[in-house]
Amino acid sequence: MTESDGGSGAKRASITDVAALAGVSQGTVSNVLNHPERVAARTRDKVEQAIAQLEFSPHGPARSLASGSTRALGLVLSDLSNSLFVDIARGVERIAAEHEAFVLMANTDSDLERERRYLAAFAATQTMGTLVTINDASHYRALADGYRVGRPLVFLNYRGGDGTHCAVHTDNYEGGRLAARHLVEIGRKRLALVGGPESLQPVADRCRGFQDEAGSLLAESVAREDVGELNRAYGWSAGRALLSRIERGEIDAIFAIADLVAAGVAQALSGAGVRIPEDVAIVGYDDNRASWDSPLPLTTIRQPGEGMGAAGANLVFEELHDPYHEHRMVHLAPTLVVRRSTVASP
Repeated sequence: MTESDGGSGAKRASITDVAALAGVSQGTVSNVLNHPERVAARTRDKVEQAIAQLEFSPHGPARSLASGSTRALGLVLSDLSNSLFVDIARGVERIAAEHEAFVLMANTDSDLERERRYLAAFAATQTMGTLVTINDASHYRALADGYRVGRPLVFLNYRGGDGTHCAVHTDNYEGGRLAARHLVEIGRKRLALVGGPESLQPVADRCRGFQDEAGSLLAESVAREDVGELNRAYGWSAGRALLSRIERGEIDAIFAIADLVAAGVAQALSGAGVRIPEDVAIVGYDDNRASWDSPLPLTTIRQPGEGMGAAGANLVFEELHDPYHEHRMVHLAPTLVVRRSTVASP
């Protein structure tokens, strides 16, 4: 089988032609081209003779495909409307560029079937490895069990696993503790938690950390109002639900499980005449655009999104190049970022 060489009408030999002439597999030809040390000298000679006879000259993409991968990483992101995932992409791209590779990117809106399809698409494209952001244990199990590609697969924004793949996550439990500690340290004791779906691992960890730390610091109460989705509209509804208790002085601080939710809470309360932070202090989580690009900048718990992406990409290249690589989980620390929603400007 031969391939057309541009529009000249000439035919260019393919790797299939070389393998047939040499009497070896295409994989052996691939190794001769890319990893000659793996091939016995006699076999290598046969392949090299076939290459010379056919005047076979693979171009860059062909060589990449012959070696079993393109110079690219696949990156499957949960939600590109959330700037956390944009930061993760920046981190992956930075490390890929250091290795003279590029990134193929996909957005799934946390839909499992789309995650599966994109993993399969990147496998068919023969990327060097794939990184995927998830927040649900059932997604991990489905994706990890179904992955049979033989190239690195790294999970981001996820804690846990069974040791069959590497993972990188922020310590969300500690992040929840940071939020509670900050509110108590600025003199708030009547705390409320705006939580979310407990099926989302980061949400469950943040809620647990917040409640545990608030209890250990002897906060007077931890009220709770849960939202169905992590967006501004649900946050607004939660703010309205808490309004009467804030007006009666029963709540003086709120920890919202995500910045988008916190922004909605703040909008609902300020629109009703509640002073932030004088009447109620608000802390969000993520340090995405909703926290800093708003009329009232939000105190938040920062996730190192770029660091998460960079750490995940480094794990891919480590697994590719280190014969002694062992799968592991990388823990990153969150940090508190104080803004006007908890500490008023002088």
